[in-house]
Amino acid sequence: MIINKTHGLVAAPFTPMKADGEINVPVIPAYAEKLKKDGLKGAFVCGTTGEGMLMSTAERKLVAEKWIEEQTESFKIIVHIGSTSSKQSKELARHAQDSGAHSTACMGPAFLQPERIEELVSFCAEAASGSPLLPFYYYHIPPVSGVNLSMSKFLKQVPSIIPNFVGIKFTDNNLMELQLCLNMDGGKWDILNGYDQLLLAGLAFGVKGAVGSTYNFMAPIYNSIIKDFENGRAEEARKKQFDAVKVIEVLIKYGGAIVTGKALMSSFGINCGKCRTPLKNLDETQYQKFIEELKGSGFFEIINL
Repeated sequence: MIINKTHGLVAAPFTPMKADGEINVPVIPAYAEKLKKDGLKGAFVCGTTGEGMLMSTAERKLVAEKWIEEQTESFKIIVHIGSTSSKQSKELARHAQDSGAHSTACMGPAFLQPERIEELVSFCAEAASGSPLLPFYYYHIPPVSGVNLSMSKFLKQVPSIIPNFVGIKFTDNNLMELQLCLNMDGGKWDILNGYDQLLLAGLAFGVKGAVGSTYNFMAPIYNSIIKDFENGRAEEARKKQFDAVKVIEVLIKYGGAIVTGKALMSSFGINCGKCRTPLKNLDETQYQKFIEELKGSGFFEIINL
């Protein structure tokens, strides 16, 4: 498998839903067009932000298909296939390949989490075998999956078992592990930064690509951070990263980036509806307070950089 490293931002889109909770796929073309205009390099669909594991297999396939229809040479679709069943993940991988996705990704199983690297590799191997022609990423996100194994040790074992493995979506605060992964095997692997609030730190360690939820509506400031970093403007990059952190602090206060971000998309003409249970949606009073605090954080100024 040839490893073509990701450069730039990949959005983790919200899954549009109707008032009755059904998937609202007609929204996706306009959603994809917004991301393309904002300079995104692709979309990581049906992941954590997309509430992938709150959807049925049929719904996940439908959402993946609609996003893949929007794929271009400069806008790639990565389909998250993670589940608690390696067989279900394999089925989703096969569907992603048959539908024409660019690549697949899989988090570790949140039920009966593997306790050894060998167990995690075995789970991923079955999942990845469903799409042998597509690049496969492991999605490392311990706070969600509960799988908190060493990714540097994982990288030592996985290549010989999974021939289409290309890298890791690294959503963790362990920056030492991130650095170890980035430098493993001469820097061969595509290690994607997964925490938006740590983008600048990731860039400093050598990250080239990143996947995130706030890229859906804050891409301008993050693209500006990347540009400043590449041109040696460290102080400017640090200031903009802190501006983003202040916004993220507000998102967390009002329920997290999934709940608040999904509600916020309507401000950009993309109605994504509400989140599925067990996530709690904002009522109108809470939403207005949220918007007021966003204004105080400088959000509406920085998104127009």
